[in-house]
Parts: sequence; C-alpha cells; structure tokens
Amino acid sequence: MHFNVIRRISGLLLGLFSITMLPPILVSFIYNEQNHQPFIIGFLAIFLIGFMLWFSARHAKEDLRTRDGFMIATVFWLSLGLSGAIPFYVSTMPSLSLTDAIFESISGLTTTGATVITGLDDLPKSILFYRQQLQWLGGMGIIVLAVAILPMLGIGGMQLYKAETPGPVKDAKLTPRITETAKALWTIYAGLTIACASAYWLGGMTLFDAITHSFSTVSIGGFSTHDASFAFFNSSVLNYICIAFMFIAGINFALHFKVANSFNFKLYAQNSELKAYASILLIHIVIICSTLYALGIVMSDSNAIEQTIFQVVSFATTSGFTSTDHASWPLFIPVLLVFMSFYGGCGGSTAGGIKVVRILIMLKQLGKEITHLIHPHADMPVKLDHHIVSRPIINAVWSFFSAYILSFGVLMILMMVTGLDQVTAFSAVSATLNNLGPGLGDISSNYTSIPDASKWIACFAMLLGRLEIFTLLVLFSPVFWRD
Repeated sequence: MHFNVIRRISGLLLGLFSITMLPPILVSFIYNEQNHQPFIIGFLAIFLIGFMLWFSARHAKEDLRTRDGFMIATVFWLSLGLSGAIPFYVSTMPSLSLTDAIFESISGLTTTGATVITGLDDLPKSILFYRQQLQWLGGMGIIVLAVAILPMLGIGGMQLYKAETPGPVKDAKLTPRITETAKALWTIYAGLTIACASAYWLGGMTLFDAITHSFSTVSIGGFSTHDASFAFFNSSVLNYICIAFMFIAGINFALHFKVANSFNFKLYAQNSELKAYASILLIHIVIICSTLYALGIVMSDSNAIEQTIFQVVSFATTSGFTSTDHASWPLFIPVLLVFMSFYGGCGGSTAGGIKVVRILIMLKQLGKEITHLIHPHADMPVKLDHHIVSRPIINAVWSFFSAYILSFGVLMILMMVTGLDQVTAFSAVSATLNNLGPGLGDISSNYTSIPDASKWIACFAMLLGRLEIFTLLVLFSPVFWRD
C-alpha cells in the first residue's frame, strides 16, 4: 500500500473540494445575506488540511495500484462527508448538532436526499445553494472530475475511476484515455444540468430554484429548497419536466455518450437495459394507477396519473422528490414505492439501488438455471445486447447481490437495536442504502426525530450504497491489507 501517494492525492482532492465553498459565498453576496462566514471558515479549514496532507507527501511519485484506488475513494468520501459538514455546523441557520451536520453533508454528497433540516423555506439562500451543490458534485462523483485534472499534475486516474464509478462493468472506457472519459462524462452531465435548469426556468420556477433543482434532479439527489419539495410549486408542467430529467439521468451515461458521439438515437431503442428500465417504470405506473382507480380515489384521472408517474419515476430512480404525501396512499402502494428503490436506475447512471443491469443479468441467469433443470445438456449462455456475459461478470453480480442482502439485514437489525420500529428501520435502511432519501414511519418527511445512533448507521449505509458495497467492504478484508 502506497500510503504516501494516498496521502498526497487525498490532499489534492481536498484542496479541489475547498473551492466548492466559493459559489455559496457569491450567492450570499448576491442576495445580500450575512451568511458567508461559515463558507469562508469551511474553505480555509479544508484547504489547509488538504495542503498539509499534500505537502507532507509531495515527493511521493509511485504509480497507483488497484488497492490504492479503493483506499483513496473510501478515505476521500469519508473526509469529504466530514469536511462538507463544516458550513452546516458553523452556521446559525440552521443550527445543527455535529451528528446532524455530518448526516446532512453525507446525505447530500451521496445523493441520498435524506434530511434532518426543517424550515427550508426560511433558510439563507447560500445554505440552500450549498445543499444542492453537494448533490450535484456527488452525482457523477467528484473523484471522476478530479481524474480529468490530476493527470496534469502527474497522477494517473484509472485506479480511481474503477473504484468510484457506479455499475457492474467498470473496466469499459468510453475513450482510450481515462482523462478523456472523465471529461466526456462531465460534459454530458453539465449539459443535462443546463438543459434542466433552462426547462425549469421556462416552466415557471425562479432562476434560483431552477438552478438548484436542476442540481438535485440530474444528480438524482432529491434535495429541494422547500419543505414541500415539488408539491410547493403545484405545477403539472414542472412535474413533467422533472419526470423527464429524472428518467434521463437514470440512463447509463456511457449510452448517452455513445448516442451523442454517433448521433445515432437508435442505440437507445436497441439497449436491453434501457428497455428493461422503461418497462419496470411502466408496469408499476399501471399497477398503482389501476389500484387507485379501483379504490375510487377522489382525484381527477389526469391528476392521479400525473402523481403516480412522478412518484414511480422518483422512487425507482432513487431521486426521492415528492409531489404529494406518498406515505398516506392506500394499501400496499407506499411499501411498493420504497421497494422500487431497490431497482435503481441503469448501471453507470447517477441513480442508487441494485441497478437494472444487475437485475437483468440475474433474471437471465435464473432462467438459464431453470432451463437446465429440464434440459441438462443445453448450452444457453447469458446474453445482453447480443453479447455473451462472461462468467466473471455473472459471479460478480451474484456476489454483489449476496453482499447487498447481507448488509441490508445487518443494518436493519442495528437500526432496530437503536430503538426504531420495524417499519421505520426497514424503510430507513432501504432509503439510505439505496440512496433514496424519503421513507415510511418516523422518517416519512425527515430524519430529525430518530436517535443519533440511527443517524450514524444511516451515514454508513449511505456511503456503502454510494460506493456500491464492495469498495467499502473490501477494506474490512484481511486480504486487502496483505502485501
């Protein structure tokens, strides 16, 4: 393990992160608020820590290994969550404990969208902007942004990219060089953000709300500048704009890149994962709409359909935006919505959850095993988009699923040990491990009322989900630490 290199790169990354304190300061001056001090303190503290880490190991030049990449990704996300909490902790509006400040920071950076803050409508614009900005940075992963810059400083980025990028197939590069890959991803990401903000503004949002909500929409984060989330706007136009961009952000960014690079939109229609993703959303929309219609819910048909589509897309993509009180919907619907977060979006998207591509591979493998029971000698390879899925990838998918289920069970039991009831514990783990945000029971609106111990467990679950289980769990393996 090259600890000097890890320390040097972590220092550089923290130095880069300190720059993100500057935009909220600008927002504070634009809106004539006296709330810039928390961000100045945050900038100085994070920059100095980063500088000291870098300076103490500035001569370390060894090449990164895969283990170093995992270590940097994990250490950086932990330090990012802690350092990102500084403005929340120092600020008087809101007044948060250390636990709540760290919870809010990690929730934002992991694009979970779980919050312990109430009274959002009365908070300073700078704090609101900062919350949304955290999600935008975390959406694609600030480390992927860094690998586009670090090569200029003499640091390779492939190990970081493999450790950080979401999805089951991490070796595929969109361009021959990882730097170009990172730049391509961020170009698409920034382009979608600008398009989303423009659509929101034209749809009736203020410029501030349009920009901040585009951050949390494209990142599939779910933070809002209002307590009522999208219900605040009471606009069908804005709801459908949000639905469209949540859906787009839930698609594999590698697929977006290929389409943009070739101008061949048929690639969307030919992609098996995207078709499965759209089918899952459509099936659940039909199920919920049919249930509401059968129960004779007092809503106009168009409103029922609109609210159903919004909630289904929001929960399935793990965005976590709400346009109505989902917890009060009848029968099984609230639980079904939470269960939808297990699907997540496509691999390589900003969504959380298991990811549709993994579910697709598992279902195909399951079908293959059933067929083998009837035809033991049949040779039926698992295929995805007419390509045979290799045995190592299938094994990795099932290993991920096993680790996911085991982690879920342990985390839920720990949540119950802290005093949460079964419904709240189940939905809290679902919402944090899947980076969803809203849940049921005591956390249907926010996480303010749950014990601090539960919040720390939730922080671990959010990081575990954001780093796709293995990146974090591998550090607990004795093999990882052997030379």
